[in-house]
Amino acid sequence: MTSKPSHHEGAFSAWTTRRWLRLGVASTLAVLAVLGSLGGWAMWRTSQTTALLTDRRSPALIESIRLEEALVNQETGIRGYGMSGRQDFLDPYAEGVSDEKAAIKRLRPLLHGDERALDDMAEVERRISTWQERIARPVSAASPAQAARITTARTAEGKTTFDALRRAMAAQQTHLQNERTAATRDLRRAETLRNWMFAIIAVVILMVAVLVFEGLRRGITGPLSRLGSAARDVSQGRFDRSLTGAGPADLRRLASDLEAMRLRLLEELRFSEAARTLLDEQAEDLKRSNTELEQFAYVASHDLQEPLRKVSSFTQLLQRRYGGQLDARADQYIAFAVDGANRMQTLINDLLAFSRVGRVHNDHQTVDLEAVLGRTLDTLSVAVEESGAEITHDTLPTVVGDPTQMGMLWQNLLSNAIKFRSPDRPPRIHISAASDEGHWEFAVTDNGIGIAPEFQEKIFVLFQRLHTKDAYPGTGIGLAMCKKVVEFHGGTIKIDPEYRQGTRVVVTLPAMTAETAVTSETPAASETVATADAAAAASTGAADRRQP
Repeated sequence: MTSKPSHHEGAFSAWTTRRWLRLGVASTLAVLAVLGSLGGWAMWRTSQTTALLTDRRSPALIESIRLEEALVNQETGIRGYGMSGRQDFLDPYAEGVSDEKAAIKRLRPLLHGDERALDDMAEVERRISTWQERIARPVSAASPAQAARITTARTAEGKTTFDALRRAMAAQQTHLQNERTAATRDLRRAETLRNWMFAIIAVVILMVAVLVFEGLRRGITGPLSRLGSAARDVSQGRFDRSLTGAGPADLRRLASDLEAMRLRLLEELRFSEAARTLLDEQAEDLKRSNTELEQFAYVASHDLQEPLRKVSSFTQLLQRRYGGQLDARADQYIAFAVDGANRMQTLINDLLAFSRVGRVHNDHQTVDLEAVLGRTLDTLSVAVEESGAEITHDTLPTVVGDPTQMGMLWQNLLSNAIKFRSPDRPPRIHISAASDEGHWEFAVTDNGIGIAPEFQEKIFVLFQRLHTKDAYPGTGIGLAMCKKVVEFHGGTIKIDPEYRQGTRVVVTLPAMTAETAVTSETPAASETVATADAAAAASTGAADRRQP
């Protein structure tokens, strides 16, 4: 039986990583503050005990010993002067008096606050005063003879008073020594306590570090590592790997979001698999359709051409043999039949040429457009001479493409410009070339009849004509073929809408780079572009594109 989480567990489960980190940092700082306070107190206590020992107890004992030495010097000098009468024995006495005063002056502050030591000091001073009043001062102030009599008379009293002084000094030094020993003992205990305190602080800090590390590992880094490992498995294609989260609430939310993303990816993958299957089926259908179209093209180029040639040939024979023998209507019918057969043959040739773009002619190599243009002008020389056209051009570059298709492109564009010339002026055609950010931009500009803006997009559609066949012959395939050629080479073709003095066709083609350039020499056979398809496409002219 699964137990329900308690109220506290439910509350903790809603905590985020930031909240846990704040709690951990605050707890750690609190523990460190307590430990720092205890360590500071231990250091302070050690410092105070050391100061008491070095600044008061030891100096007090030393000064007491110096005071005793000063008094001994005084007693020695007084006794020597009293017994010998020599004045030089008073020098140790005078020096001892000076040392006594200095020692008492230094000793008093050191005993401040210590009632027992002050009492001892008062007793010592009282004994000093008694000895000096009864023995030292009278002897030192007397003459040598008087000093001897005083010394002799007060020998017992002097010994008694000085022995009492010695006992008072001994008692004082015993008490000071005991206090110094106690201070030393306190210092050792304080140092031991300090050392243990810092050892405990080090252990607690180590434990806190271990707890923090373990908490981060279990609560943050561990769940993140597992979640990251699962996410990497998903990124490597194991979409069936479930992404579950643990730890704080925000990490669980992150895992939930990643799981939702995985499910969405899985759904998209299933959809893409279905779409790919459908696409494969459609590709197979398209391949089959292309095969059928190729078979149709073969039939159109062979089987349909033969009966059409027979119809055209026998209709022309009928026209030559019986022309003028029948009535005018019969002659007109025969002319219609001949014209229809010729146009049908031209249309079939144009459709074949259009279908072969990118399928039959697909030999990409470096193409010198200057040479291609030269061959194109040779092909169109008769039309140029009859129309009186003047064709100029900029220096044309070398591009990468199919030479036959490039020839078809220029032939259709130039024949179109010649065909749709203005009746009021001879055709003037200019071909410009400019490089623009990795592309070549070519413009074929003429001064012909122009194209209305509403028809500038339609003229690139297959079989689109703007004029009747009587006004301008053609099948309406030429510009559609140009568009197919340009797009096959990765370029664009359009009509410049700003140009109003005729028509300007703008063509862009990718510039040749080191990666796309073909280093092998161009075969001699590729230099001959006047193929049957190009000639057939050019002979009919491109699409009828001019506005009536």
